[in-house]
Amino acid sequence: MSTAEETSGEDAPWGEVTPEAARRLLVAAVDAFAERGYHATTTRDIAGRAGMSPAALYIHYKTKEELLHRISTIGHERALHVLEAEADRDGTAADRLAGAVRSFVRWHAERHTTARVVQYELDALGEEHRTEIVALRRRSDAVVRRIIGEGVRDGEFDVPDVPGTALAVLSLCIDVARWFNARGARTPDEVGELYAGLVLRMVGARQVRK
Repeated sequence: MSTAEETSGEDAPWGEVTPEAARRLLVAAVDAFAERGYHATTTRDIAGRAGMSPAALYIHYKTKEELLHRISTIGHERALHVLEAEADRDGTAADRLAGAVRSFVRWHAERHTTARVVQYELDALGEEHRTEIVALRRRSDAVVRRIIGEGVRDGEFDVPDVPGTALAVLSLCIDVARWFNARGARTPDEVGELYAGLVLRMVGARQVRK
């Protein structure tokens, strides 16, 4: 499945990227990186997929690495927003953790082509850009740690190692992008529901009377 064919509640893929030529190049880059890997993809490959000349790419992006950085930044910011929206809503820690997992998994399933590039091409970034993306990843980790920590504090969860558990939860969710198939047996919503239940069992969630 290409980026353009991915289905979600969002508008056209990468609609925040302007002008249109820059958006088309970015969509083409996502598809090429997901299919061939960053290092095996050339700027000519990307331009060809976008229906442009190689020279046209450099009008909008100075390097192939700049394209990857733009993709990674937008993708990580979207994923972080998904987690923060669930973490900040009302409800018990169990409700919020389940909601965060459902939404995070659904995003990685619905946008699995994009998510594979966002999550698995980090090492291809230059040092400065990689540092920026790592900071965004740490913010996502902090959101999940906060929910789990609040659950432990309130007696909802039995978790002796909050940082390690948060890492395990995020890893479980992110891996959906690697294997999800839109033609498979489960929908993104069904996978999200399954993983929410698995995570609640992982943290030993129990009902707490307030």
